[in-house]
Amino acid sequence: MTESDGEALEDLPPSAKLVYKVLEYNGPLTQKGIVEESMLSARTVRYALERLDEIGVVEEDVYFADARQNLYEITEGAAEAEATPSDD
Repeated sequence: MTESDGEALEDLPPSAKLVYKVLEYNGPLTQKGIVEESMLSARTVRYALERLDEIGVVEEDVYFADARQNLYEITEGAAEAEATPSDD
């Protein structure tokens, strides 16, 4: 996980943390799937995904079942970074 802009997962708003946890527990989901699982508004989910993408913990891919949608998943580096405790 890169912290080039000085922001880490802990510094994000609660909605972004919730979206991260939804992706962590459910695996890759479309934005619509995240909205359904998190019970957040579509606009809030979009904003949360933007913030997560800015710090490099979420990646966006094409959803082949419906190319109009994107599939979001946690990056491998982010999952590994959360699993190992830091020395701070």
